[in-house]
Amino acid sequence: MGPDTLPTTTGLDPEDGIDEATLLARIETIARTDAPIETRRADLVKLLRETNHTGRERIAEALSGHPYAARQATRAYTRLTDALVRGAWAFVTRAMHPNPNPTAGEQLAVLAVGGYGRAEMAPFSDVDLLFLTPWKQTAWGESTIESMLYILWDLKLKVGQAVRTVDECIRLGRNDLTIRTALLEHRFLVGDDALAEELHKRLWDELFAGTGPEFVEAKLEERAQRHKRAGGSRYLVEPNVKEGKGGLRDLQTLFWIAKYLNRAKTPADLVERGVFTADEMKTFLDAENFLWAARCQLHLVAGRPAEQLTFDFQVEVARRLGFADTAGQRAVERFMQTYFTYARQVGELTRIFLVALEAEHVKKRPGLARNLLSMFNFGSDQAPEGYAIRNGRLDTLDPKLFEKDALNILRLFKAALSTGYLIHPDAMRRVTASLDLIDDRLRADPEANRIFLELLLDPNDPERALRRMNEMGVLGAFLPEFGRIVAMMQFNMYHHYTVDEHTIRCIATLHDVEMGRLKEELPVASGILKRGVNRRALYVALLLHDVGKGQPRDHSELGAEIALEVCPRLGLPADEVDTVAWLVRHHLVMSDFAQKRDLADARTVRDFANIVQSPARLKLLTVLTVCDIRGVGPGVWNNWKAMLLRELYALTLDYLTGDTARQSRPERIEEARAAFAAALPGWSEDAIEAEQARHYASFWLGLTVDTQVIFANLLREVTAEKPAIRIDQDDARDATRACFAMYDHPGLFSRLAGALALAGANVVDARTYTTSDGIATPVFWIQDKEGKPFETARLTRLQRMIERTLAGEVVAREAFAERDRVKKREKAFTVPTEITFDNDGSEIYTMITVDTRDRPGLLYDLSRSLTAAHLQISSAIIATYGEQAVDTFYVKDAFGLKISSKSKQQQVETMLRDAIRRGAERAEG
Repeated sequence: MGPDTLPTTTGLDPEDGIDEATLLARIETIARTDAPIETRRADLVKLLRETNHTGRERIAEALSGHPYAARQATRAYTRLTDALVRGAWAFVTRAMHPNPNPTAGEQLAVLAVGGYGRAEMAPFSDVDLLFLTPWKQTAWGESTIESMLYILWDLKLKVGQAVRTVDECIRLGRNDLTIRTALLEHRFLVGDDALAEELHKRLWDELFAGTGPEFVEAKLEERAQRHKRAGGSRYLVEPNVKEGKGGLRDLQTLFWIAKYLNRAKTPADLVERGVFTADEMKTFLDAENFLWAARCQLHLVAGRPAEQLTFDFQVEVARRLGFADTAGQRAVERFMQTYFTYARQVGELTRIFLVALEAEHVKKRPGLARNLLSMFNFGSDQAPEGYAIRNGRLDTLDPKLFEKDALNILRLFKAALSTGYLIHPDAMRRVTASLDLIDDRLRADPEANRIFLELLLDPNDPERALRRMNEMGVLGAFLPEFGRIVAMMQFNMYHHYTVDEHTIRCIATLHDVEMGRLKEELPVASGILKRGVNRRALYVALLLHDVGKGQPRDHSELGAEIALEVCPRLGLPADEVDTVAWLVRHHLVMSDFAQKRDLADARTVRDFANIVQSPARLKLLTVLTVCDIRGVGPGVWNNWKAMLLRELYALTLDYLTGDTARQSRPERIEEARAAFAAALPGWSEDAIEAEQARHYASFWLGLTVDTQVIFANLLREVTAEKPAIRIDQDDARDATRACFAMYDHPGLFSRLAGALALAGANVVDARTYTTSDGIATPVFWIQDKEGKPFETARLTRLQRMIERTLAGEVVAREAFAERDRVKKREKAFTVPTEITFDNDGSEIYTMITVDTRDRPGLLYDLSRSLTAAHLQISSAIIATYGEQAVDTFYVKDAFGLKISSKSKQQQVETMLRDAIRRGAERAEG
């Protein structure tokens, strides 16, 4: 199922099952009995509760069978709420506060405002009421309103209420945009209709009239701030259906403005006024219906007024809306791809509407129009031949320009980019209507591909061109291979954006690096680009690096095959085709080596260098990797990853260029020992030599000199009874460093991992060494839950928690029972466990990699199992990708040998899987 094959919206009539006349008759009967008022009120509340419960069950059942009957459902919820409000009014004015002959000051009208006034209600929408009085409130009016509200609250309705006179509505509406917007949507419910009519007339005569530009400006500013609060992108993988960019509020804002300026009564009026074409209005209504369908189901799944499509709700909403799994894509991913397709279309409609609005201002208020247009006019007044500047937008002179030559579609984007002008909505419409002209013939046209590459490689702003083309459907039409990933989401907690949005953000990052805007943050990548690389191969590789996603096969391998087909079509020479395909195939390799392998192990660099093979490819892959990680989402890139990539790049470049000084093991050890001695000026020569003799080669090769010095001092403090601990900041690694010196014994690594996890620390790297006299010197690099170093003020408390755990005051296994519980929003994720043994990745260690669901106690459980299997842990490299953890352990057996026996490997794997299973059961509670 996709956006073009949605079920019909029949099967739910808002009038069905809500017999208000019968309900009011029953209320009249209750009101007229001789029972005490408390009894009659209780009977009334019971009746209204039953009516509400039955009505909601009926609507929910209808939505179950016809999940896309969203418009009917929102009206049905409104109709039901109307009946409850009028029922409460009928009882209160007949039984509790009868007033058959009210004075002029005792008139009262009840109006629905906001979304309720618009007759659009989700299952748990607020009930916004305006109690309208002629002038100062009377005792009868206060009592009537209070009694009504208590009845509605007894029904568990979330009521928002205001009591105002007509004058107060006008006065408050002038100063408060929220109140003014709510009043724009007022709808009379019950009471004095003459009073309601007076409000209606005076709103349009005294408040709305002549204030259109002010309202428009305020609503657009409100929209900008709302988008900012909701994350600033319509492609966030946990979107807010109501408030997010491309959500329902954006469509409502368009209608509010149209209603305010032109008294539009329905969205269809926008067609009559020439703002939208009939096709665009169909898109408006389809998008609105889909978003309402998603919102209604979201409310029903959550059982409350939830507006954000969080991961835990997405799976069930997708199921309710009829999406199914396919090869390579889960049902939830297909649902979210449909969602983002509509969100993108809402963005296009918003653009068209706003430009039409500007055009209207040009006619009515030239001064304001000039101010509006100046916000968007980036270019000169000179339009290229064949184009015209209309209302500050670039348009084609010939309406049939694209029909005459489809190549002109690409030329339009080139002209817009070169002049700096935005594209006029009329031209946008013609582009959208002409997408079928982008066929295989145009895709094979050398001139078309030349223009496309110029747009991609534009030195000023390639992101702008790509984003325009993508949102109008041109990018996916010209590159169908890219079209498959448009609006595609990946159902995990690691990626923040859809695949196409991620790709465009990666290219934007590359352009920023190339322009020198990220010199301080990305010195290596900036230096590489400044010295010069094959930028065409790099940009094309970034554009194509994820085009293989959404298929059953490995996306890197499939993407490389796609690149081999696409690149010749784009006009790249054979050597660049090979380079692009190689980059796409290996675009995850550098990240994997940096984050999952021990860079202190010489085999790591050698293996990576054997894949890269040349400095030119290393430089391209380094820049691509940096852009790829930064494009994943906010907070994913940090100094830790930067340090790992810088180190891997430097070591590999030395290896590939023949500078093997750093690869000579004896020389590197001697250099480290000398630096260590120089860093201890207060020590005697004998003391330094004795300290040097305590450590094996791995200690000198695996740690920086400052960490070695910390251990030298800790070893002077350690006793058999008490470990020595030093926790400080390692700024170069963007992490907190925890060093321990303690007498070695089996299970030490696991105890420390448990203590750190219970202290709220996430381990990102760990090394452990043992001196020749049997003292362990493990070091852990840790971060807080936000992926940042611990604040200095927290280090004392952190150390105290660790000391308590090591002393046995806190039992790790018991404490993790609560900490390991899977959060509700994470339960929908399925992370299969994979365990691999690699005896080739290191000279002296077996590498055991465990890929499974992350949780606080995972490292503790895994390291305990390895200890129980009589394995020695030398180091642990920890990588997390959202809900997924990839932990790599460098181990030896009790005799200091690799784990070569298949039966031993199978035994270790069984123990690890049992630990993961027990932890998962513990997490489920």
